[in-house]
Amino acid sequence: MHLETARLTIRPWSHDEADRLLDIQSRLEVVKWLGDGEPVLMKDLDEAHARIDRYTERSATPPLGFWAVEVRESGVVAGSVILLTLPNADDGEVEVGWHLHPDSWGHGYATEAARAVIDRGFCAGVPEVYAVVRPGNERSLAVCSRLGMTPLGRIRRWYDVELECFRLMAPAVVE
Repeated sequence: MHLETARLTIRPWSHDEADRLLDIQSRLEVVKWLGDGEPVLMKDLDEAHARIDRYTERSATPPLGFWAVEVRESGVVAGSVILLTLPNADDGEVEVGWHLHPDSWGHGYATEAARAVIDRGFCAGVPEVYAVVRPGNERSLAVCSRLGMTPLGRIRRWYDVELECFRLMAPAVVE
């Protein structure tokens, strides 16, 4: 997949960017909000390359995937955006998520990238998209609000930790 927004290019991660991925995923201020266990920091470039391979595999079935978010003006990868089936999803529920380097926080990139992949998902027939956010992650809670997602309260449905859950329904098709 390759998407362009006003400021971003959303595309597959490249092995040439393993050092940037390592820089993002080895930061506690990023990783502490991910997953359902203790934060696990990325340790080395070998792990970054393996993760890029995994992202490629997880992106094999569009519109789902795990992509790099590149700022077109600078060419810098701000981070990642995902549109993936939630773990243990009984009905194939789809999650949107984002993980950005701290040097890319506060510019609206997460909202812009998430909106683009959500729209692509809706165009491909995804009926609804969820976001799950660790309580206290004010930046991601704000992104959910800017995306117009409906808060559903705290849940422990897909991950083994209580998370704030949000949902956005595909717009109704007018014929």
